[in-house]
Amino acid sequence: MTGLFVAVLAVQLRGSRYVPAIYWTVVVLISVVGTLLSDTLVDKLGVGLRTSSLVFAAGLALVFLAWWLSERNLSVHSITTTRRELFYCGAILLTFASGTSTGDLVGESFGLGYGISALVFAGLIALTALAYYAFKVNGVLAFWIAYILTRPLGASMGDLLAQSPKDGGLGIGTTLTSAVFLAIIVGLVTYLSRTGADEIAAARAERRAA
Repeated sequence: MTGLFVAVLAVQLRGSRYVPAIYWTVVVLISVVGTLLSDTLVDKLGVGLRTSSLVFAAGLALVFLAWWLSERNLSVHSITTTRRELFYCGAILLTFASGTSTGDLVGESFGLGYGISALVFAGLIALTALAYYAFKVNGVLAFWIAYILTRPLGASMGDLLAQSPKDGGLGIGTTLTSAVFLAIIVGLVTYLSRTGADEIAAARAERRAA
C-alpha cells in the first residue's frame, strides 16, 4: 500500500493543477497507510494505544513546526510548491495514524464504546465550527483542528459499523463497511470533478477556460 501511495503521489506532484480524482486517490491511500501504521504498532508490535497516540501526535506537531518554520504559512490555499505539498502529505498521513490510535483509545481503552466516541469527536468538530463562525477563530487553525478530529471520528464510525456486536459494533464487517465508505467517496469525488465546488474561484475559472 505504501508503494502504491508513493506511485500515485508522484503523479500528483508532477501535475500542474488540481485534479480531484488524482488528489483524492492520494488521500484515500494515505488514509490506508496511516491506519496500517497505527494498527501495525498496536496489533503487531504490542505498542499501547496511549503510547501510539502520543507518538503520532508528537510527530504531527513536528511536521507542523517544520512546515511553519520553512514556509511561515499552514493554509491549504498556499500549497503551490512541491515542498509545501510534501509537508501537507506528511501532516495528513500522521493525522490518519494519530486519529486511528486516538479513536481506538477513546472507544476501547476509555470504555466509551464506538458510538459514544463518534459523538464525542463529532461534538468537538461542531464546537470548532461554532468557534470559527460565531467567534471568528483563525480560519487556518479552525481548519486543522477540524481536519485532525475527522480522523478519530472516522475510525470510531468505521469500528462501530465493522466490529461484531460482542465487541460493541453493529457487525456489518470490514469488507462491507469499506465498500460503503468507498462508494460515498467515489460519489463525492465525481460530484467535485463535475462541479468544481471545492476549488477557489481563480482555479475554477482557469479550469473552465481550459
